[in-house]
Amino acid sequence: MPAATPDENPYVEDPPTEFEPIERLSEAEADEQAELLREAIRYHDHRYYVESDPVIADRTYDALFTRLRDLEDAFDVETPDSPTRRVGGEPLDELGTVEHVAPMLSIDSSGDADDAREFARRMEREVGEHVEYVCEPKFDGLSVEVVYEDGEYVRAATRGDGHTGEDVTENVRTIGSVPHRLRGEYPDFLAVRGEVYMPEEAFREHNSERVERGEDPFANPRNAAAGSLRQLDPGVTAERPLDVFFFDVLEVRRTAGESSDESDDSLAPAREFDTHWEQHETLPEWGLKVNDRSERTDDIEDAIAYRDRLMDERADLDYEIDGVVIKVNDLDACERLGTTERAYRWAFAYKFPARAEVTTITDIVVQVGRTGRLTPVALLEPVDVGGVTVSRASLHNPEEIAEMDVNVGDEVRVERAGDVIPYVAEVVEKHAEGHYEFPDRCPVCDSPVEFDGPIAYCTGGLACDAQLRRAVEYYASDDGLDIEGLGGERVDQLIEAGLVTDSLADLYDLPGREDELADLDGWGETSAQNLLNELEASKRPRLREFLSAIGIPKVGPATAADLAREFGSVDAIRTADREQLEAVEGVGPKVAAQIAEFFDSEQNEQVIDDLLDAVGPLETPEEDETGDELAGLTFVFTGALDGYTRDEAQELVERHGGNATSSVSGNTDYLVVGEGAGQTKLDDAEEHGVETLDEKAFEALLAE
Repeated sequence: MPAATPDENPYVEDPPTEFEPIERLSEAEADEQAELLREAIRYHDHRYYVESDPVIADRTYDALFTRLRDLEDAFDVETPDSPTRRVGGEPLDELGTVEHVAPMLSIDSSGDADDAREFARRMEREVGEHVEYVCEPKFDGLSVEVVYEDGEYVRAATRGDGHTGEDVTENVRTIGSVPHRLRGEYPDFLAVRGEVYMPEEAFREHNSERVERGEDPFANPRNAAAGSLRQLDPGVTAERPLDVFFFDVLEVRRTAGESSDESDDSLAPAREFDTHWEQHETLPEWGLKVNDRSERTDDIEDAIAYRDRLMDERADLDYEIDGVVIKVNDLDACERLGTTERAYRWAFAYKFPARAEVTTITDIVVQVGRTGRLTPVALLEPVDVGGVTVSRASLHNPEEIAEMDVNVGDEVRVERAGDVIPYVAEVVEKHAEGHYEFPDRCPVCDSPVEFDGPIAYCTGGLACDAQLRRAVEYYASDDGLDIEGLGGERVDQLIEAGLVTDSLADLYDLPGREDELADLDGWGETSAQNLLNELEASKRPRLREFLSAIGIPKVGPATAADLAREFGSVDAIRTADREQLEAVEGVGPKVAAQIAEFFDSEQNEQVIDDLLDAVGPLETPEEDETGDELAGLTFVFTGALDGYTRDEAQELVERHGGNATSSVSGNTDYLVVGEGAGQTKLDDAEEHGVETLDEKAFEALLAE
């Protein structure tokens, strides 16, 4: 349905800021007013986010939005595509995965102009004629696929491995520049690619707010966008200032009779565009925001000039870019050029050089990581590196320091690797006398330092407060057991107060010490009880989560999952020899050696024994049984099942060829309903005609 125009809707051109009392409205009047408000809000969203030309004040917009929300609450007239759903939906147990409509591939890149010219020569040679290009900024955000059916938003996924990505449907729904309903003459089915980002100014304001709340700031806008989009609670995402640019149409389908001579009503791929530039011009007509810096160029020299011009202007942009993308404009030519296994052959990323500036080292400090790794960091006289004030930069390792012969007082050139991480690239001018001496004892606990090649390690283990702090913080992180309320600052407080002294297991001795927790600065009774509830909930983790959480070197969530699948229990992994460990897919000789050494350590053995007294990981038997019996079927789970955790049920479906996603859409085949099921998913299932199963019916389907 096209969005309302000023002539058609009283809430578009000159909307009121006050309304008659809701109790005076009949249900029919409320339903009609709510629909007019939705149309008006969509119109004003388009003017604000896509056209950057708002026609009403923020206060007036807020009045419309509040009125719509009040109507929906009072009369239960909310619709799936209502703008009020931007405030967030039902929290998820974890992000599921979905298969992309079309592959989302990478782009070959280089920062050398000659490589760009060679790309152009290859294009003209293979196309056999003059080639025109479309150039656009290369955004430094998170790439997503967004899908619309019959003009309504139904799904969004991260790029992932290019073929499947994380299901972020509910999170992307909260982004203001993502329309819930398309405008104009939209197709029956549309899949588009975009880049989610956090604007620079909004990033700075959001970081300031985080610091004021005592939270750690994000390192850069890209990390902020990626972390915000992967939240399990869409309400958290809704509070983050995210935006999006759309730049590629992945697939269009129309009713066959509209795009061909066929007369049946099935959907068929439609040849909607002849060029990338037509896509760029059409996306805003459908309500999808594009970047206004995109240009058509007649040849590669113009494209190179475009890149150089954009590099000069990048400091004035309100979003991070690290280069430009040069695409063959003609879509017939793109189809003939095709792709490699990982990249589009018709596109090239001409990147900017790393940003670099010169400053002076004022000190060198050594940080202690979770595994005891010692990392030297240069403290700098603050310097602006591409619009970011840098006062610290990595020196990598002791070998790197010796090779550069860098020391306090030297003038150095600082770069941002990938436009993000600052590091010392070279010494510009020597001022220091003598060489920097790397410490032979840990700066935190005074334990001896040992070397593994160029890498230095503290041997203090969890007796080192720095390692203990980071071990606890990692144990509670998303890659660990996801214990809310245990960020870096609070972990520091627990250690300084003597509530956590020498082991991860100390966390499970906190029950009974509520008064001590509540007395910590910034806590209180509610925060203390919330942490104890989180710790209680963490006592029955999945084996793979436990293995990831305990901090085995080189073992993250993926390797932990492989180990859990292969061995099935903590004891089986602890007693495995290196040969057995190496046999696990994804575990090579070096990783196997690290795992074996971790479990051979008497100190680690004691820590694990103490943890297992409090925590009982769910043992996972070997899962060799696989098949394709559920191929083509998509399941969504809601509520608690008796026989499975949510993760186990999803894995069971996926091992037998099915898809398990986190939100109900027109593509869902079954909604499996357990105790305490979420009403939103039940309503969505009814809306889309999705069959619901209880646990017994689900098991019967599996047996069948």
